Amino acid sequence: MSKLYRFNIVDVFTETPFAGNQLAVFTNAVGLSDERMQEIAREMGFSETTFVLPPEQGGDLCLRIFTPVRELPFAGHPVLGTAFALAGPLQSTLVRIETGSGIVPVLLEREGAKIVFGSMQQPIPTWEAFDAADELLAALGVTGTELQIEVYDNGIKHVFVALSTADEVSALQPDMARLAAVAGVVGVNVFSTTDYHVTTRMFFTDVAIGEDAATGSAAGPLVVHLSRHGRIGWGSEIVISQGASIGRPSTLYATVEGDADEITSVAVGGCAVVVAKGEMDA
Repeated sequence: MSKLYRFNIVDVFTETPFAGNQLAVFTNAVGLSDERMQEIAREMGFSETTFVLPPEQGGDLCLRIFTPVRELPFAGHPVLGTAFALAGPLQSTLVRIETGSGIVPVLLEREGAKIVFGSMQQPIPTWEAFDAADELLAALGVTGTELQIEVYDNGIKHVFVALSTADEVSALQPDMARLAAVAGVVGVNVFSTTDYHVTTRMFFTDVAIGEDAATGSAAGPLVVHLSRHGRIGWGSEIVISQGASIGRPSTLYATVEGDADEITSVAVGGCAVVVAKGEMDA
């Protein structure tokens, strides 16, 4: 027998409806099988859909995250968007979300009853050199990079390519088929920096959506990358602009604490807004 499952649609890393990165949050997924969650995520068609379940590891809730083609252990805008969707009913300023990469605390700022900002403590990434750098640059259609090309892993893998100017980033027209063949199942992030402002674009290599409007899981590794290579000071906040190239402008904030010998925390924050609510017979 089917059952009605309630969901919210949340635009994440924006204060403005119909901007930012879209997310569907199924607020009580008890009873849904893994296969049905994957089918629902494909039906919703967003870069990610989340399913909220009772906690199992001491958090406030357990979160399953699905793209249209696979489950992810961790992703940034799904964690932040889910916290915004649920924090009102929970009446909490701290939501501890269980993910496949561990418990991710999300600290929420309120003005009265309204949540105005959220900041998540992300898993600290690992990193290594990217072996196919020349092939990656060719697939992107660029001739060089300002920093070493490295791949970071905080539950999902992202590779980073630094260009000189925001105009170069905006003008990118990558060969997506070639990019997927080179990069594998990672996000390809191309960015430029001006002081502490970063313009970035992120290209999926395994999802038909192609380009992401706001990538919270990449923002943490990006601030680590910039700190490790001396572009910013450790402990400094960067402001990331993403999504304008696909008509969904987004703003993310990221900070890494520690130093080159030991990273103690990686925080990524932003705003979100619930734009719709509904029910699905599943």
